Amino acid sequence: METVEIIALSMGVAWASGLNLYAAIFVLGWLGSSGNLVLPQELLICSDPMVMFVAGFMYFVEFFADKTPGVDTGWDAIHTFIRIPAGAILAAGAVGELGQGAELVAFLLGGGLTAATHATKAGGRVLINTSPEPVTNWTASLAEDIAVIAGLWTALNSPVVFLVFMGFVIVLMAWLLPKIWRGIKLLYGKVVGFFKRGDSVEQIQHERPVLPQTKALTRDNEPR
Repeated sequence: METVEIIALSMGVAWASGLNLYAAIFVLGWLGSSGNLVLPQELLICSDPMVMFVAGFMYFVEFFADKTPGVDTGWDAIHTFIRIPAGAILAAGAVGELGQGAELVAFLLGGGLTAATHATKAGGRVLINTSPEPVTNWTASLAEDIAVIAGLWTALNSPVVFLVFMGFVIVLMAWLLPKIWRGIKLLYGKVVGFFKRGDSVEQIQHERPVLPQTKALTRDNEPR
């Protein structure tokens, strides 16, 4: 059962990092420093006060950035290069007690799970931002924040339930990602087409039509 708990923790932090890395680190640090969780040796750094302060501050920033349409997409784009490697490192650190082989496997699988979760989140937000009202965006962001806390709690207290849930989530992401990608391509095509039409209209307005030169017919040059 201990191995199942370690695997659940490893995949839990990888999945949570794809949604909100700073919340995942802060929750791990708080659980470790409060004695509610015995962190693996490689993850003890999360309970360091300075790490918790920075993670908490960055979560505060992300809390507002992630709920502002347009800003959230830019934030996700930048964090493509932060969440994925960090999620892989956290996943590997969670299984460090099982040996270097398990650590490498967790690094690879955790990185893949973080990347898939991040892509689903970021791509879904791009499509949600096409809606003019901000309520959908706020709802999605709050749901992600709650999911990180609830998911990590489930991974620590009911690892089997969490692994079953994670299997369902992986299947759902495999079904959603192609649809999200097609939606983004369609949206991109519409945006490009809109600007192309604008350029064409502007070009037509600035161009003067050149009329063909005609020669007036007179009685002398009328064809007989």
